[in-house]
Amino acid sequence: MNDKERYELITRNLEEVIEGKELEELIKNKEKLKHYIGFEISGKIHLGTGLMSMLKVKDLIEAGVDCSVFLADWHSWINDKLGGDREIIKKIAVGYFKEGMIASMKCLGGNPSKLKFILGSDLYHKNDDYWATMVDVSKNTTLGRMQRSITIMGRQEGESVDFAKLLYPPMQVADIFFQELNIAHSGLDQRKAHVIAREVANKMRISPLLNKKKEKIKPIALHHHLILGLGKPPMWPVDRERIQEVWSALKMSKSKPNTAIFIHDSPEEIKNKIMGAFCPEKEIEFNPVIDWCRYLIFRTEKSKLEVKRPEKFGGDKTYKSFKMLESDFSSGKLHPSDLKSAVSEELIKLLEPARKHFAQPKQKKMIQEMEKLLIAR
Repeated sequence: MNDKERYELITRNLEEVIEGKELEELIKNKEKLKHYIGFEISGKIHLGTGLMSMLKVKDLIEAGVDCSVFLADWHSWINDKLGGDREIIKKIAVGYFKEGMIASMKCLGGNPSKLKFILGSDLYHKNDDYWATMVDVSKNTTLGRMQRSITIMGRQEGESVDFAKLLYPPMQVADIFFQELNIAHSGLDQRKAHVIAREVANKMRISPLLNKKKEKIKPIALHHHLILGLGKPPMWPVDRERIQEVWSALKMSKSKPNTAIFIHDSPEEIKNKIMGAFCPEKEIEFNPVIDWCRYLIFRTEKSKLEVKRPEKFGGDKTYKSFKMLESDFSSGKLHPSDLKSAVSEELIKLLEPARKHFAQPKQKKMIQEMEKLLIAR
């Protein structure tokens, strides 16, 4: 694979790359590319967390990037996840959540053995250099900036929060520098943390990543798409001037289980959720089922979607590109119910490796423990 092919594989199907030119230089100079994506530990893993994240990680691994998954147990504790119990968070992180990422990679045909998992507690334990890096980040930004950055935690800008939550953004930035990473990856919702990392890079003195190089290294930021949940927006039609705001509010969320598909859902659960999904006829721009087709079904050039329907409704049809499907749906040639049925069947097949993975006794017990924990909350 030449430099251009590596770059295209690393950056394909992303919403944003900051900064592409710098990534090209790293590739050209044969620099070792070290990536991470971090996750709060907060509940069952849905398609947005599992598949959308691992789709890009799979590309990165194939492009020769050293990839890691950061199990952010401290961040989860700070953000009051799973009842704010550190020991439970840690147990779920190295158990259910780690297994969920492995299962997600299996669904996509990737190699889970290439994934490195890092627990926040292990990184921070008796580690003065990490905490010095976190303080260095903090010294080079402002309280106001931290307050505006709490949106990366799913909080509203201006929301009244306890002081611990203001430690979250500088810790996330310190995670990047202390691990000497040059690629930070996430959904678009984590953008603010990555921008801070790039802005403070030239001011910091502690980070080993920065001190080892004559030129200051800023982490490249890769942001993948946030898929929509299956529910109807609170206002319809959506005001086009507010579409990004509404989109962010309606991204897939584990807190709305009927509008999210979890990687180990049964075929019946998948069918019921999708058949009940918001999918307005001929609507392309704000339609969760169409959104899933674009990013989950037609994820490679070889992808296809088979629609089964009676002859009187057009007969069976195989879509070999998203553009074909988009054209037929927007013109009314493809009905929402036929699309939903086809997407259901495709997702049932796609998620079969995850169902098998979590059917094993050890992993099955992990799901049961998670469900009991969520009920108890």
